[in-house]
Amino acid sequence: MKSRSGLLLICLGLAACEGTNPYVASSNPMPPAPPQAANTFDRSAYPAPARDYGRYRSWAWLDGHLPPGTSWADSEQVAEAVSSALDQRGLRPLHDNRPADLFVSADLRLETRLRQVQDDYGAYGGYGGYNRYGYGPGYGVYGSVPVVRTYSEQVVVVHVNLFDAQSGQPIWSSSAETSHRGTQSQQVDAIREAVEKAMSAYPPS
Repeated sequence: MKSRSGLLLICLGLAACEGTNPYVASSNPMPPAPPQAANTFDRSAYPAPARDYGRYRSWAWLDGHLPPGTSWADSEQVAEAVSSALDQRGLRPLHDNRPADLFVSADLRLETRLRQVQDDYGAYGGYGGYNRYGYGPGYGVYGSVPVVRTYSEQVVVVHVNLFDAQSGQPIWSSSAETSHRGTQSQQVDAIREAVEKAMSAYPPS
């Protein structure tokens, strides 16, 4: 009797499992693409093309402003050094109303650097010397402790920035520094040297 009751309970449980499932799977078709999708180009899906620096042939100062001067170098000196470096790379300044290929800006600063120098004279040895019995053979190695000296140095720091004249986007920038000199002619040489170092990597390979 008990086995029949257990069998009846199992059948009732199976019948309950065959009831309606409240969770019904359904799928809706994807909505159609908007009409403008066929004419839209996703630039982020493709690598940017390599920039052709050879097409840049002319330049003008950004916003028509010369580089700012400093207390020890005037604006014209900085502008002349930058113009000369650009000219050596085939870039010619425009002095009329024609549109330039590049806009150029430059910045000149005098900064202080801390340098460290280590003085190390090395070790030396001795093979003879005086003792209580007079001069006789002896052996020894003598050395010096390295001395590290810290000193400050003023340097000329130049920043040069190039912008695409059509898009206004920055396309290249560089900076360099060189030691600051005392006399006026030495200052001009320092500016030219720093600008030439900064422009040495243009055009990028």
